[in-house]
This record gives sequence, C-alpha cells and structure tokens, in this order.
Amino acid sequence: MEHFHQVTDDLRGPYRELTEAIPDVMAGFNALHVAAMAEGALTARMKELIALAISITRECDGCISAHARGAARRGATLNEVTEMIGVAISMNGGPGTVWGPRALAAFHEYAKPDSNPIPT
Repeated sequence: MEHFHQVTDDLRGPYRELTEAIPDVMAGFNALHVAAMAEGALTARMKELIALAISITRECDGCISAHARGAARRGATLNEVTEMIGVAISMNGGPGTVWGPRALAAFHEYAKPDSNPIPT
C-alpha cells in the first residue's frame, strides 16, 4: 500500500473511536468541514487546494493525505498543485520545502487511475 493511503488507513480506527467517545465534537467538526468545503464563490477544488496548502504549513500528514485526495477527486491539475506548493513554500520557508514535496507525492498517489474512486 502506498504511504498516504496507509496514513489514511492508520487513522480510520482511532477516528472511529473518537467519534464514539465524543460524538458531538466530531459531528460538529464534520458539519463545519462540510459547510466550509461546499461549492460557493470558491469551487470545492480551490478549497481543497487551499486546505492542502494549509496542511503543508501545519506539517500534517493526515491533513495532506485527506486534502491531496480531495484535490485529486475534484479534478485539480498537476500545475495547480505545484503552483499552490510554491505559494506554501513562499509562506512557510524551509519546512515548506520538506512538506511541499510530501503533498505532491500524496497528490500523485491519489491522482492515479483506480486509486481515487468517487463514491456514488
């Protein structure tokens, strides 16, 4: 299994456990996420790119995995992702040169055919 798929898989069990232990908190976060990522003046694709940029600056593999997958699912292009990484590096400095490539690797992993089915 590829790294970022493994990151997502590794977090599933603990995420479910937290959802059972603190359902109101997790439901509240989910509602916030759904509302923030909905189509609006910004497309859902653009919002995923923004979230991926923030994931780089926060140095969060789980976030990178989730938002690289979201960006790939929403049709982000390689050019969009690499330009966004350039902005993240500009805003974050040296750590961006480590976490930006991680985000690019995650995007490539999720952009592969058959690795990213959209549920119907």
